[in-house]
Amino acid sequence: MRLVILDDYNLASEWAAKYIRNRIIQFKPSANNFFTLGLPTGSTPYGCYQKLIEYYRCGELSFKFVKTFNMDEYVGLPRAHPESYHSYMWNNFFKYIDIDPANAHILDGNAEDLEAECKSYERKIAEAGGIHLFVGGIGPDGHIAFNEPGSSLVSRTRVKTLAKDTIVANARFFGNDLSKVPTMALTVGVGTVMDAKEVLARKSEPQCGLVMIPLCLKTLSTGMLLMLSPAGEWAFLHEPHLTPIILVTSLPLKARSCRQLDVRLSSLAHDSKVL
Repeated sequence: MRLVILDDYNLASEWAAKYIRNRIIQFKPSANNFFTLGLPTGSTPYGCYQKLIEYYRCGELSFKFVKTFNMDEYVGLPRAHPESYHSYMWNNFFKYIDIDPANAHILDGNAEDLEAECKSYERKIAEAGGIHLFVGGIGPDGHIAFNEPGSSLVSRTRVKTLAKDTIVANARFFGNDLSKVPTMALTVGVGTVMDAKEVLARKSEPQCGLVMIPLCLKTLSTGMLLMLSPAGEWAFLHEPHLTPIILVTSLPLKARSCRQLDVRLSSLAHDSKVL
């Protein structure tokens, strides 16, 4: 587990983008050896995508041999709708880089058979060799993708009914009209995310209360729990045999306590160094 605390959203976006860039470059992808990246949508990753576009334009990075798998998509929202995640990814990222459209995978929320679409998505991920780096933003209630709190820790890509809090949070993208917000979505599962070789999660919206990060929980005894109090304090539980996890945040927090489960934990001191 690695925690990175930065002063603001822009710095967090740049840190995340540099980390992704470096991971791709270090991998040395080729026509016979693609790097596979899991990607989110929403307000949190926008700045990161802008930096990645900048690296591509400067000749520092290529996505020619990168395959991407997005986390989720609304059910029933036309692909061309400005708030569909297909539109988001192409308008904010894909059309500005050299990725092959055939390698940019996004769930089809208008598929005739949604269950079959979910199974096909899992199969495509497996055929690609799994996800090397899964990037995700953490929602107001701690969800990642559309895995609402209480989602199965071994869940796979599936159809999910959205929680009321999620619908309310997303209403800002639909003119604050709750009736226009889709109530269902296709989403990768917690198990899908945790199968990745590495996970990079970001939190950028101030929140109070208890925040559960479901992607980090294998079981109550072998996982990680982020507890965020109104005073801005947290505690982590983690075991090293789990998927490597990096949490990047620009929240004004301070590390207070760290409990161990029969293993050593890395220091939760401020860390802005990019590997």
